[in-house]
This record gives sequence, structure tokens and C-alpha cells, in this order.
Amino acid sequence: MVGREALRAHLLAARLAGSVDTSRERSLRSYRLFAARDPRVLIGLDPERAWRLRDLLALMAEKCGVSADLGCVSGQDVIDPELTLTALDAFADRLGAAAQRGEPVLIGTGHPHRLLGFYAALADALSSAGCAVLTPAYGRRVDITTRFGLRTHHLVYVRGVGLVREPGAARPRGEPGAHTHSPLPVRLALAAAAEAGGPLPALVIGDHGWVCGAGQLGFDAMGPADTNDPALFVGEAEGSVSVAVPLDDAARSAYYRPLTRYVLKRACLSQ
Repeated sequence: MVGREALRAHLLAARLAGSVDTSRERSLRSYRLFAARDPRVLIGLDPERAWRLRDLLALMAEKCGVSADLGCVSGQDVIDPELTLTALDAFADRLGAAAQRGEPVLIGTGHPHRLLGFYAALADALSSAGCAVLTPAYGRRVDITTRFGLRTHHLVYVRGVGLVREPGAARPRGEPGAHTHSPLPVRLALAAAAEAGGPLPALVIGDHGWVCGAGQLGFDAMGPADTNDPALFVGEAEGSVSVAVPLDDAARSAYYRPLTRYVLKRACLSQ
């Protein structure tokens, strides 16, 4: 089992919090694009208010612990581990409530090469607790705009976790699926569930477009986000995202195992 202080030490040692791999330049670029309402950074969110760069920086300082100084333009970004731990507690509490109520859940990721194990463990625990882990629109086609242009993907589920794959694409090192920030996969999944007459998820767990796309449609949604993903934190501030956990979301998959144990223990879902 992992206690709070041990997990705090792990977050810093693995650079999931503290000084993280995401550069200050990359984060600031994302904030500028978000302020300009670039869909690539909105990832499914339609903000209620206009967010200027200064407003976003203040919010990200509050939610993540990054520097609020506009003059700080280089180096590595910083996540306050105490903010990560507090958000993980809220994440675990919502997970526990879903288990107690036997709620149907939908889980998906745009980071399958990093976070599949984390989400799959949650899916296993929720299923064991009596929750229906939904897999709507399995195998359906979804066309996603990438830096290489429009690419056809298919929505699949691995161990109860939704992700997308390009048909026929080679998967180096056995990667389970493609990296994407798009909200289109969750929109497809939710539309398919509605067309089939339900059930619809009472909770959506994931990252990037899975959270923002579901939250924008009024679903209870939560998940981790890096310092260059302001959409989840804006969604949380405006009430469309339930919990955004500040966290480096592109570290080695093994680094998330202590977080899994911590969350499941707090949610009373440990095996």
C-alpha cells in the first residue's frame, strides 16, 4: 500500500510532479492557443468566458503550481505535488462513490502507451464492484485530424479502456493504440450508447478529449492533465469537468502504478 507521504516522494522522484518534462515554452504556447480558442487545444471544450493569457496563467498557477510570472518563458514547468495529491483524493472519492452506487462508467484514453495500465486497473476494480464498464461503438470508424492530415481510426477497447487505432498501421514496440487529444472518440461512444437506448455513463474517466468532450456534453468527467493541457483545468473552473489531476501524463507506464494503488485504496477498491 502507498501512503500520502510515500506517494508524494514518488511523484517527485518519478517527475510526475515537481519539475516535470513539459517545457515552459510548450505550456505557454498551449495557453496562447487556448486563449485564441484553437480547437487543437480546446479538445472538445467550449469555454463559457473569454480566457486571456494572463487569466490562464493565473488559473494554471492555482490548479497546477506553475509560475504565474509572464516573464518566466523558459526551462521546465513545475507541478505542486500537494495539488496533485489533493486532486487524486477527490478523484478517488468520486471513484469510490461510483462503485458504491454501481454506476455505469466509460473509460478512455488518448495516451494508451502511457496510461492504459492505470485506467485498466480502475476498470477491473469498478467491474468487480458491480459497475458496468461500457464499450459502445466498438470497432466504429472515426476520422481524426492529425499533423499529417485527416486519418481514419477505429475505436476499440482494451481491458475496458477506449482508445483509437489506425487500421493496418504498424504498432512499434507493441503500442496498444494511437496518441490523440481529439474529443471525437468519446462523442462517437456516447452517441452510440444513446442510439442503442443506453445505458449512458454516470461517470467518464480519461484524459484529453475524453474528459473535455464528455464534460461539454454534460457528463460527469474526470482525469489527469499536464501543464500544457489547460482545457481540463478551465473545464473544472467552469464546472464542466469534475476533477482535473495535475500530473505529467507522458511518463513511463510503470511510474503510475503507485498512483493506482493509492487511488484504489482510498476508494476502498483494493483487492
